Amino acid sequence: MMSERLLCANRRWPVLAKWRLSLLLLCASGWLTGCQHPAYQLSDRYPSDNQNPRIAFLILHYTDEDDATSLRLLTKAEHQVSAHYLVPREQQLQPPLVYQLVPDSQRAWHAGRSRWQQNTALNASSLGIEIVNLGYPPQDDVLPPHQRHWQPYTAAQIAAVGALSRDLVARYQIPPTQVLAHSDIAPERKQDPGPHFPWRQLYLEYGVGAWPDDKRVSALLASPLPQWDVTTWQQQLARYGYGLTASGQWDEQSRAVLRAFQLHFRPTLVNGEPDRECQAILMALLDKYGH
Repeated sequence: MMSERLLCANRRWPVLAKWRLSLLLLCASGWLTGCQHPAYQLSDRYPSDNQNPRIAFLILHYTDEDDATSLRLLTKAEHQVSAHYLVPREQQLQPPLVYQLVPDSQRAWHAGRSRWQQNTALNASSLGIEIVNLGYPPQDDVLPPHQRHWQPYTAAQIAAVGALSRDLVARYQIPPTQVLAHSDIAPERKQDPGPHFPWRQLYLEYGVGAWPDDKRVSALLASPLPQWDVTTWQQQLARYGYGLTASGQWDEQSRAVLRAFQLHFRPTLVNGEPDRECQAILMALLDKYGH
């Protein structure tokens, strides 16, 4: 019996020895790897002054679709469009629900061909908020924008957009004149979030975006205004930030830019034609924000 046990033990020994040798080799390999010098050392002792945050703009949109369709269009690859945030319409939750569809650190595909001040292709430097809203019925296309039957926003949507915008503006230090409508940055293509979006409320209640001083506008309207020719109108709109070249002709591009300005700051009359009220508002904005 003893000889059989010794024989079995002898047969197991090569297997055990092999296993122990493999373990020793693995340990030695890990030890050697841990002792290797790194390929480089990284130092951040000398930060450059020549840099800026990726996020410089906040762009507001409406989806022109209902909740379910908006969510599908903004998330499925085949539609090739996205936004960082989506504010739905049909909900009873308190506080209101907001979907984050793209991390802030990533570029979303919401702005398209766009320009503000000297910046173009604003997808690379902006955050986009989409608000579920149907816009206006297709048959209203023939009407001026201020006569169309635009769908109103809900109070819950505006509260959510206001609070979210306030957080984003504070987090990324976005200047007031860089909180914009899609129509501001693409006036010849877009008109969202439309004349029902309450820019003045966003400014007064949430401290977000630009708005002229109402007393300054009233004072300007009560006094003689300088006579602006076409070139001056174009130069002053471009000075505020709109992508417009001074051509000396009040062409369709100029009308589109002034319509975008009116949608944002004077939505009661959106016709793309210069008038005293638009001039006073624009002068007050330029006085306030120093562009």
